[in-house]
Amino acid sequence: MSGAHGDGDQADRTSGSEKRVDWPVTLEGVTETVVTTLGPNGRWNAAALGLFAEADESAGEDDRLDDIECPENAITVSARTWGNTRTRRNFHRQGTGYVQFTRDPVNFVDAALSISELEEPVLESADAWVRVSVEQTDAGSEDGTRWEEWQVRPLESTVETETVPTINRGFGAVIEATVAASRLDVDGYNESVLRDRLDHYASVVERAGSDREREALSRVRELAEW
Repeated sequence: MSGAHGDGDQADRTSGSEKRVDWPVTLEGVTETVVTTLGPNGRWNAAALGLFAEADESAGEDDRLDDIECPENAITVSARTWGNTRTRRNFHRQGTGYVQFTRDPVNFVDAALSISELEEPVLESADAWVRVSVEQTDAGSEDGTRWEEWQVRPLESTVETETVPTINRGFGAVIEATVAASRLDVDGYNESVLRDRLDHYASVVERAGSDREREALSRVRELAEW
């Protein structure tokens, strides 16, 4: 994919007359994604981002505008950044990013636990991607870590691959392992409990995961010094 998409700050921000774009997948609860944001070095930083979906009660018939297309089952999507991350800084600088839905566990681990920078905004493993605008709506702190909440709106989306879903316990265990590993050095979490969880997730990957999940787990061990 060409990197010509939205290198400028103003070019990617939503205009008031831009029509509403649907998400390419059904979002319910918390959906784990990879987001890429453009950094000051001209490279795209990849990071894990959980999307929180809620029914958008403001999208009723009385509130709809003639120049905006509102789906019947409209949702509001939000996300939180924790600490002074590259994603947080790039959100403030650019106001945009690319949310990606990928089933590749190695790509997800690298995004969640390492500094991963790319030449292009979209991962080769992305089954679908969405160019989004973001707007900070809230902020606070928890256990000494500052968080910021963002409303995430789709501007453009593409489905790259349609697949028949399969259930792999190993993939789910890898995702949970990245969550536990990211909290090892965070005040407010019990390190012993987290390491016990990591051992459990590792056992699930060994029993039920594919070679790709096992490679991803090795990356967790390497990046988290676990």
